[in-house]
Amino acid sequence: MIALSNVSKTYNKKPIIRDITLTLPMGKIIGIVGENGGGKSTLLKLIAGLLQPTGGSVTINGKKAHRRISTIVSYLSDQDSTYAWFTVKEAIAYQAAQFPDFNVTKAEEIMVFMQLEPTVRIRDLSKGKRSRAKIMLTLAREVPYILMDEPLSGLDPMVQESIVRGMISYLDLESQTLIMTSHVIPELESIWDSFIAIKDGTLLRYADVEELHDSDGIGITAWMKKTY
Repeated sequence: MIALSNVSKTYNKKPIIRDITLTLPMGKIIGIVGENGGGKSTLLKLIAGLLQPTGGSVTINGKKAHRRISTIVSYLSDQDSTYAWFTVKEAIAYQAAQFPDFNVTKAEEIMVFMQLEPTVRIRDLSKGKRSRAKIMLTLAREVPYILMDEPLSGLDPMVQESIVRGMISYLDLESQTLIMTSHVIPELESIWDSFIAIKDGTLLRYADVEELHDSDGIGITAWMKKTY
């Protein structure tokens, strides 16, 4: 379980995250939504232990979130610079050497699904295929928490839905939780169990998608158009 208690984060005296309290259960797919610059990526990095809160606390399975929790967290960055000089196959081997939980067989299956050429250097792949490679390397780790920052960034809209369905097929929701930020809501809201809406660093809403349909009679995309 992930717990955030009165979490805030300030950069250069500017509040980025403001007093957020949340409890996120295991076995769910959770989306973090909001405007660009609203705090989505910062919140995900706080959960991943890559940033420390200015105030409050973040815990995962009862332990403080910090960089050493990488043993139970697989994190996909929004930066487009992952293992640029490696071939796809070399990136898989390197990741396997770094993380004992990395499943090479699973990575190779995802590589085939993502139509990645094993001998091509990642820097020479198209932007869309570099995004696919990052997803492959992140999903192949067998850890309880998968955190993805804008995983669909760079992907052709024509393939986003099939990539999303493929991603879900490689998750074990009995033992894994997937949390992702995204501004591409229509392609994702059908697979999300719940969503976290952030605006100017403040929590606007945390709800199950079904609850939103029942209470407001609309989906996440329509709710965001109405709210933001």
